[in-house]
Amino acid sequence: MIILPAIDIKDKTCVRLVKGDYATAHQVAESPYETADSFREAGAAWIHMVDLDGAKDGRPVNEEIFEKVAGESGLKVEVGGGIRSMDTIERFLEKGISRVILGSVAVKDPSLVKEAVRKFGDKIAVGIDARNGMVATEGWLEKSDVTYLDLARAMEDAGVKTIIYTDISRDGTLSGVNTEQLGKLNEAVSCDIIASGGVRSIQDILDCKKLDLYGCICGKAVYTGALDLAMAIEKAGEQTC
Repeated sequence: MIILPAIDIKDKTCVRLVKGDYATAHQVAESPYETADSFREAGAAWIHMVDLDGAKDGRPVNEEIFEKVAGESGLKVEVGGGIRSMDTIERFLEKGISRVILGSVAVKDPSLVKEAVRKFGDKIAVGIDARNGMVATEGWLEKSDVTYLDLARAMEDAGVKTIIYTDISRDGTLSGVNTEQLGKLNEAVSCDIIASGGVRSIQDILDCKKLDLYGCICGKAVYTGALDLAMAIEKAGEQTC
């Protein structure tokens, strides 16, 4: 299982939110570049980055930060937030981003997901963010009438290989991952599943590994010191491929 430490960008700074509420944004690090370097030094191979401004505005806002991290950190970078067109996807991949995450468009424009997967294969991931099992879109500000399992099955049918699942109610809360929903998701589809939201300790890493998940995203727990990133990577038995 791979560990993906997270950097969320809002107003060009590294922040964390609680349950996706933009009003709770607080800075957790001075520099995204120094933070990425520290993740690499801890042994990370991947980094998960989110354009919070982009997710809200429906278009990329902080592209230059992600591209610089991809170009200079030595890490594989996956990016999500406000990516709604083939032009944007192509631009990110041309600039060295390893994997592009499509979120809201998976619900609102599934044909774009199919086209992107057809052209770029496993460089496309879908982020499924849910509250009480129902998918939320537009930076988690809008609730849909689609369940996370139904959307996952539709994405599998579209050829998606990687799904990032976030339980919004746990994100930024240090309350533990939702093993029940993650287990159901991993059983429902053949896609690689990355857990996101609620990681608080090594136990969460072990729980995700026991579920045979592909990856686990770690955010607030790393910044608060509740989770030792190097130890998490060691316990996950991370493979760099």
